[in-house]
Amino acid sequence: MGPFGTYDMAGNAREWCWNDDGSGRRYILGGAWEDESYTFAVWAARDPFDRSAANGFRCVKAVDPAKLPAALLSAVVFPPPRDYSKEKPVSDEVFNAFKGIYSYDKLDLDAKVESRDESALHWIKEKISFNAAYGNERMAAYLFLPKKGKPPYQTVIYFPGGNAITQRSSKNVAPFDFVLISGRAFLYPVYKSTFERGDGWSPFSGRNTAIQSRDHHIMWYKDFARSIDYLETRPDIDSGKIAFTAYSLGAEMGNIILALDKRIKAAVLMCGAFLPYAEFQSVPEADFLNFAPRVVCPTLMLNGRYDNSQPVETMQKPMFELLGTPAADKRHLLYDTGHFIPRNELIKETLDWLDRYLGPVE
Repeated sequence: MGPFGTYDMAGNAREWCWNDDGSGRRYILGGAWEDESYTFAVWAARDPFDRSAANGFRCVKAVDPAKLPAALLSAVVFPPPRDYSKEKPVSDEVFNAFKGIYSYDKLDLDAKVESRDESALHWIKEKISFNAAYGNERMAAYLFLPKKGKPPYQTVIYFPGGNAITQRSSKNVAPFDFVLISGRAFLYPVYKSTFERGDGWSPFSGRNTAIQSRDHHIMWYKDFARSIDYLETRPDIDSGKIAFTAYSLGAEMGNIILALDKRIKAAVLMCGAFLPYAEFQSVPEADFLNFAPRVVCPTLMLNGRYDNSQPVETMQKPMFELLGTPAADKRHLLYDTGHFIPRNELIKETLDWLDRYLGPVE
């Protein structure tokens, strides 16, 4: 069992296990109805008196209890998480050298609208393709335009969670409907390794090298930046009012994206945090620790108080506190959930944040 190596039956409820984590908390595995599907393979340990609605159990009877190996019932203790309070980000001089690794030539996009679908009630869906910033590749993005409101539209660009790594088709990607209904556009890029751009790499495989992880961080940033390059060519988009929103894996990448691309005017990061162990982090030029202090745009973090894959004290707070955004323009809200944000609260806080920093939509 490990942070990305617990395999249990996924279902409607998480399942309590006998094993504790060495501090009195019991492991609860498998993921639940409120979790993303990949969390069935992510460990969690909670107070045994936690009575969350998504918790459950499965009864097991040992044929011969005397023959059960002692290790099967013993505590499973992981190394202590990375202590970010004892580390310092690199200097501005070193960071400026890192920035060069993420630079790219703004060559011709050769953009094409591959399809246009007006059947939805509140939006028009366009599939766009354009040249990526590396490898002579083409990338796709889905642009959702609101039927309500007037162009040029404020636009929210999305970066998904780890589910997009495991899915092989982007055909049914969906926008945040409340963003469209508010009169804003929504762009969903198809990033390297996600959907049909899968390349066999996954942040959850446990077999990645530091260099592989770094290279994917660089490609993801370039995919995002090229997506803004495309938006800047559209007369129906207000390129001066672009926001970033992301979930989990995407919210973690927000450290790099927000530090490097100053065209973003506001950000909402859902279920994002620093990574728990040094071996999960890449080399210094892709270490989130070195990017967070360079984030200056207004940033809202939404997290679960009981998200054991991203504990509040050791992962969420260090990221929030290191963000370089002025204190008046950053906010961290916690909900009594795991790796999940209640929809009503997500809608309210996101739209309030966009109204505040992009301006209300007519």
